[in-house]
Amino acid sequence: MLDTTSLTRAVDHFADRLRAAPQSRLQRGAAAEALGLARELALRAQRVEDPTGEPREMPEAGMFAAADQITVAAHDLALVLSDEAELAEAVALVEEAQKRAGV
Repeated sequence: MLDTTSLTRAVDHFADRLRAAPQSRLQRGAAAEALGLARELALRAQRVEDPTGEPREMPEAGMFAAADQITVAAHDLALVLSDEAELAEAVALVEEAQKRAGV
């Protein structure tokens, strides 16, 4: 079994920073960046679970839900990953999104 602790730590850190961010920061793009990340992570998990299925897009649940959305999507992805390279790529996606979000 793949040790996905690095992904869990990275996304939990990003989510904590989003939860602590002022509303103005979320409105200036941090929440949108998080939603984009959540959608990408969810899509990756769906591709692993059902490669031939029609992908479903994670809905926008509002800026205050962005932290929860990335957490759920990352934990879902962590459950289905089986490759170190895919894990490293997911961690990099989270870290890059956090930098772009500015939190």
